[in-house]
Amino acid sequence: MAEAHGVSPSTVRRIWRARRLQPHRLEHYKLGRVKHFEEKLRDIVGLYLNPPEHALVLSVDENTQIQALDRTQSILPIRAGIPERQTHDYRRNGTTDLFAALDVAEGTVIGECQKRHRAKEFLVFLRTLDRTTPEELDLHLILDNLATHKTAKVKRWVLRHPRFHFRFIPTSSSWLNQVERWFSDLTRQRIRRGTFPNEWELIEALNQYVATFNQAPRPFQWRATADQIMDKVSWNR
Repeated sequence: MAEAHGVSPSTVRRIWRARRLQPHRLEHYKLGRVKHFEEKLRDIVGLYLNPPEHALVLSVDENTQIQALDRTQSILPIRAGIPERQTHDYRRNGTTDLFAALDVAEGTVIGECQKRHRAKEFLVFLRTLDRTTPEELDLHLILDNLATHKTAKVKRWVLRHPRFHFRFIPTSSSWLNQVERWFSDLTRQRIRRGTFPNEWELIEALNQYVATFNQAPRPFQWRATADQIMDKVSWNR
């Protein structure tokens, strides 16, 4: 580029730096091409920007197969000029699945660990939500299209509990589900930095993270409108 424009390489670098251009970087994304994409998109974004009255909007998902990894050596603490260090090798000591529901308005999280993530365990979590939320409020659950969310038993349970409303995101659009952002923080701040000699200590660490987070919850602010998102989708197509 410097040769083509008759300038020095350092000039090109300064221009890139000033405008925060990083042409060497590449990221991947997947755009769901499904029926009723726009309809579902507007439904979910509407819940974020204009939540219904007398209701809770809960972003729900499962973080599956979280591994209890025990490092072969102790973690070396942070020192001046040296980051915290941990060994690259580890022992696996079991797994757990974390079911989580993020209150979109308040930022609090209801979390529950299960051994598996079948419809049976999902129903247990739905009962937890029913028991731990104000019974006078409707519950709008933002969910992905996992088969366990749509089994006959789950559908029958929802019919018997009319305050539950399932709102499914479009396929391949997990970025629409705000709890995924919370899972990212959990992984970066606790799971990857942890050492767990057994499954129970992993579960205890996850429960403690949820409890600590709920002491000072920080709701995520959704700012993009459905029209803005559709403009980007149309451009990419």
